Amino acid sequence: MTRSGESTDVLVVGGGPVGMALALDLTYRGIDCVVADAGDGQVHHPKVSTIGPRSMELFRRWGVADAVRNAGWPGDHPLDIAWVTRVGGHEIHRYRRGTAANRPAFAHTPEPDQICPAHWLNPVLTRAVGIHPEGPLRLRTTVDRVQQADDHVAATLTDHTTGTTGTVRARYVVACDGAASPIRRACGIDAPARHRPQVFRNILFRAPELGDLLGERAALVHFLLLSSTLRFPLRALNGSDLYNLVVGVDDDTAARVDALSLIRAALVPDTPVELLSDGEWHLTHRVADRYRAGRVLLAGDAAHTLSPSGGFGLNTGLGDAADLGWKLAATLNGWAGHHLLDTYDTERRPIALESLEEANHHLQRTLRREVPPEIHLDGPEGERARKEMAGRLESSGVQREFDAPEIHFGLRYRSPAIIEDPDVPARPGGPDADWRPGSEPGYRAAHAWWDATTSTLDLFGQGFVLLCFATPDAGAAADGLAGIERAFAGRGVPLTVRTGGDAEVARVYERPFVLVRPDGHVAWRGDDLPRDPAAFADTVRGARAG
Repeated sequence: MTRSGESTDVLVVGGGPVGMALALDLTYRGIDCVVADAGDGQVHHPKVSTIGPRSMELFRRWGVADAVRNAGWPGDHPLDIAWVTRVGGHEIHRYRRGTAANRPAFAHTPEPDQICPAHWLNPVLTRAVGIHPEGPLRLRTTVDRVQQADDHVAATLTDHTTGTTGTVRARYVVACDGAASPIRRACGIDAPARHRPQVFRNILFRAPELGDLLGERAALVHFLLLSSTLRFPLRALNGSDLYNLVVGVDDDTAARVDALSLIRAALVPDTPVELLSDGEWHLTHRVADRYRAGRVLLAGDAAHTLSPSGGFGLNTGLGDAADLGWKLAATLNGWAGHHLLDTYDTERRPIALESLEEANHHLQRTLRREVPPEIHLDGPEGERARKEMAGRLESSGVQREFDAPEIHFGLRYRSPAIIEDPDVPARPGGPDADWRPGSEPGYRAAHAWWDATTSTLDLFGQGFVLLCFATPDAGAAADGLAGIERAFAGRGVPLTVRTGGDAEVARVYERPFVLVRPDGHVAWRGDDLPRDPAAFADTVRGARAG
């Protein structure tokens, strides 16, 4: 029940995956929060499916990666992407990705992508966050009004289970209230459309026998090459009987076709099908003009909406939570500089813009793809047309839509809280097992095995970490390290110094000294320790304006 006069450090409006991820990060850092969600906690039409590798790394930090990994996706189901005339029909091209159980370990992450649709993910996050009164999540609760003051935000909450209304006084409010975001609108923040909107249908259905009928031809995603309406993914959601078909609605005729007829058109096997839901949705490409209005900040769909092509939407939102969580904690704990919260906008908006363009690029590739009718023919003419189509698909880089570590890990923060390295070599990306990022400032710090069971990523989280691959054990180097420790301690900034790491870790990190922020991104690196420890500490804690 909401009580008048209640107070909290952070009020999170919206209990979707991004809002709950932010709650997990704040709780991890000892920050009190309230999460208000209008829903009842149930997911009736799951849309989220693939959790990207960087998101899985964040879930690892927050202690839920194992639960996500074990939510139900079968380890032996193919993760392949197949481009087909129809499911069970002619297969044009297949991008083979193995299975969750047999794919090789990656050099760049200890947490590869995982299939976990929203009806599995939400319960995992709900259990981890906790429903009121055991935890901060309040279901069937709306935020009806937000009013800012100099040192707090007063929010009016209505608990629709009890019918009671009260006020929560929060030091900050984070709007995770969706693409329409009433809070964003109330703050006068625009989110202009950047590309033409599209209309689609999501058709959820069960086909209990389809997987067995497909056998070795099963895939995680069957990308249809059938018509302007059916040229989008049919995705396996649970690896057994649950599927989602995306349908283009490019005219009124397509909108009126009944869902079962569309499913039958997409499938060759004559198999029992149960329609579960059919919902129309409008795709918009938006990024808010700013992510902050005083003590109100935006995250997730309230800040940006992207095409689902490429799977960047949820993962961009979870990245928001990771960037914002430690900055709110630092501010609330009193050691952040005055400009640290401003760097949330500075760092995350460009990521959303870049991800939006990448996602739209994948969508446009699909929309502009010409599908010759000959690919549906049996015999030599059809085989020739399918071979030519396969070549065009492969050369157009279609696999990048489904496996792009250089996007998940290669997006770089630039802000006044990051000290640039003037000597940053180009680092081409590629979706192979040997690719990995390094330690360039602004990037997520590289994964390497610190010991047999500890990733370097496990060293980061609560405060800053200074990795020392050259032991400063005498003279000026030792004095420099002591000076840095004094400067951080004097400002209340948590700092851990880590020495050691084998030659492989040192090679990956490329410099003798690397400072990693609480969110796991590199704040600075160098061949020598900074000569001005006070300026160094003030810069990375956001005390200096850009």
